[in-house]
Amino acid sequence: MELRRLLHVVLSFWLLLCIGCSDGRFVVEKNSLTVTSPEKIKGTYDSAIGNFGIPQYGGSMAGTVVYPKDNQKGCKAFDEFSISFPSKPGSLPTFVLVDRGDCFFALKVWNVQKAGASAVLVADDIEEALITMDTPEEDSSSSKYIENITIPSALIQKSFGEALKKAISGADMVNVNLDWRESVPHPDDRVEYELWTNSNDECGVKCDMLMEFVKDFKGAAQILEKGGYTQFTPHYITWYCPQAFTISKQCKSQCINHGRYCAPDPEQDFSSGYEGKDVVIENLRQLCVFKVANESNKSWLWWDYVTDFQIRCPMKEKKYNKECADAVIKSLGLDSKKIEKCMGDPNVDADNPVLKEEQDAQVGKGSRGDVTILPTLVVNNRQYRGKLAKGAVLKAICSGFEETTEPAVCLSGDVETNECLDNNGGCWQDKAANLTACKDTFRGRVCECPLVDGLQFKGDGYSHCEASGPGRCNINNGGCWHKSQDGHTYSACVDTGDVKCQCPPGFRGDGINNCEDIDECKEKKACQCPECSCKDTWGSYECTCSGDLLYIRDHDTCISKSGTEVKSAWAAVWVILIGLAMASGGAYLVYKYRLRSYMDSEIRAIMAQYMPLDSQSEVPNHVSEDRA
Repeated sequence: MELRRLLHVVLSFWLLLCIGCSDGRFVVEKNSLTVTSPEKIKGTYDSAIGNFGIPQYGGSMAGTVVYPKDNQKGCKAFDEFSISFPSKPGSLPTFVLVDRGDCFFALKVWNVQKAGASAVLVADDIEEALITMDTPEEDSSSSKYIENITIPSALIQKSFGEALKKAISGADMVNVNLDWRESVPHPDDRVEYELWTNSNDECGVKCDMLMEFVKDFKGAAQILEKGGYTQFTPHYITWYCPQAFTISKQCKSQCINHGRYCAPDPEQDFSSGYEGKDVVIENLRQLCVFKVANESNKSWLWWDYVTDFQIRCPMKEKKYNKECADAVIKSLGLDSKKIEKCMGDPNVDADNPVLKEEQDAQVGKGSRGDVTILPTLVVNNRQYRGKLAKGAVLKAICSGFEETTEPAVCLSGDVETNECLDNNGGCWQDKAANLTACKDTFRGRVCECPLVDGLQFKGDGYSHCEASGPGRCNINNGGCWHKSQDGHTYSACVDTGDVKCQCPPGFRGDGINNCEDIDECKEKKACQCPECSCKDTWGSYECTCSGDLLYIRDHDTCISKSGTEVKSAWAAVWVILIGLAMASGGAYLVYKYRLRSYMDSEIRAIMAQYMPLDSQSEVPNHVSEDRA
């Protein structure tokens, strides 16, 4: 294991050195620093732009320089020393001078920024040519402040720093002017810029910051490109494997074309995960995507491909492969066969024209130095220094235009556009239901499955979104078949907790794409009675009877309409007669009972007159008696 690690270190060292195998060199990008007072050090000096923070490309900044009595290297927070540098109203901004050493450049600038200063000058601690202050190898602690640095910074030579300190200690007011107006040349009315990048998404914080920038800047880049204001070109850094190691396992895993084009192992582990050659192949694919898109005058599609590939095909989800890349290419309407032809065969023992051109371009030419820092932005053949942030980079690109010739996007700062209007942003959509996964944001379009009337759609947002949860049949019939005809509407969507596409009664089919009407008259043999006649309808059938007959569907039979009417009439008559008979019988019985009771009473009264009854002491006389 230790031998393997040692070999990896040796290979990495050689791969990094191979960029300098030609006559290239690294160029330190500078801005002008002019001292306006005191008189004794008045003049213009060189300073090297820091590769973090936000340089004011195209502009200048005047300020007063201070040198702190404590924490002069700026490695600790200044509030520990009760020091702050806020500018007072009406006064010039404060530039803080700190010494080099003991901690990262970026940490010095961050501590000064927190103390309220507007810019930082770092004085070198040895007499040497200026270097570029770069960010450290980021970890979780440093990444928290590096991405939040917003003030500009510059490295100055030791002798100039000493002169500034001497003037300040002598109670002189030291006023300076940092000028970035000529940091980016503007030879014509179109700005040419290039981004040296990488498709690897497992290199830590720096990869995360690069990918975040690409997503943020895509909208502005496409506006500038579509308007013809800029010409953008992506580039990818590769190295070649030293001849002595081309047959080693490490070179074979990191290189293609027999060691000619290599990239470091993404996880720095040769025994697992993706290999360096996987990164080289995807880098090559992204270069060919740009070339094919550029040939069709749609070079801006590179930004769509790269951002979509980052989202849909990440290494951590094991989707960083050709299959996923092809799906992205297809969604953007690019010619996959042309892209494959451009890429060539990665196993052949010969140069790849596309990658060979990239290696040649890495070497500095003219005013531009070698490209060794990843990522690197080059504007009008000058390497950009500073934070890769949308606003800062846009300012640098716009400074490449002649004054008063800048496009409106540079003057207004408004780079937002509704990308969903063009081909739905390449996202999923259901035109029939007027649904889309495309959302336009200030970062550009995002493909996310929609939420409609409380119903959440789920999927990748690019090629697939599916309703999830109750009420799915109410949204586009749950994706099932549905149709209206002859005043009737049928749907195959059945929601019983789990949506099913099942053709309704009277139809057959898959329930998704089609449901065909069944001819019940022929296939189900409906209306089988002798007098019946069957007619098929859409989704059902109708049965009629010949002559003056009525069809009873439940019994599949025909009965006479007149017979039914006669029977009904006689039934009514009989009901009436029976009712009358019963009423008469009841009345007769009541009459008979009352008559008999009356007669019994009369008879008993007559008999009582002639032979009184033992049980009756007094019998009423019902006969009237006349008296004289």
